[in-house]
Amino acid sequence: MGDWAAQPGCGIRFEWGATGTARLAAEAACLAVARSTVSTQYPWSLSPTQLRRSPFTAGAVAPVVAACLRNVTAVGSRLTQHGYGGSERPVAVIAAGERWPDGSLRPAPEDLLAAGALIADLGSQGAGPLSAEAACARACAEATADIPRAIAASASGRESASAGFAEDVVIATEEDACTVVPVMDVEGAFAAAT
Repeated sequence: MGDWAAQPGCGIRFEWGATGTARLAAEAACLAVARSTVSTQYPWSLSPTQLRRSPFTAGAVAPVVAACLRNVTAVGSRLTQHGYGGSERPVAVIAAGERWPDGSLRPAPEDLLAAGALIADLGSQGAGPLSAEAACARACAEATADIPRAIAASASGRESASAGFAEDVVIATEEDACTVVPVMDVEGAFAAAT
């Protein structure tokens, strides 16, 4: 797959599910490039001379942060305060989606709207530029006058309500009700950022 799928040059990127995550992470994990293509964005090659001039990054890993409608502002603030959201340190916003019975991805409006709300928050704090995909997600969130109502009316919201979990939908759509920013640790568990 070409570089076009990684949404290069954008400070805020958007994708769906595990496959989208892997595609956007592939660019972020690129450590060495051909010596003729070394740039400030990709300063590492297998050239010993260039490696001496490259920034030292041992132990540096892009954080994985869990965001939802309940903590959008807290997550957006933390990311921008730590220098994420520009083309040099892009943010990849991933909407998890649901699964159809055959295992394929079913894009879910609750994930799209939460992702769009985070992207809008990041943009309001000066992060960017936005990829076309991120701009579309932001536009969906900004054009939805009542996000909690839209989610409750969605297939996922109706499914939860019919299974006796209507209150879960209400709690999940309480916008900015939480200031906790869950960050994944090296063992794959989430803990509150300190």
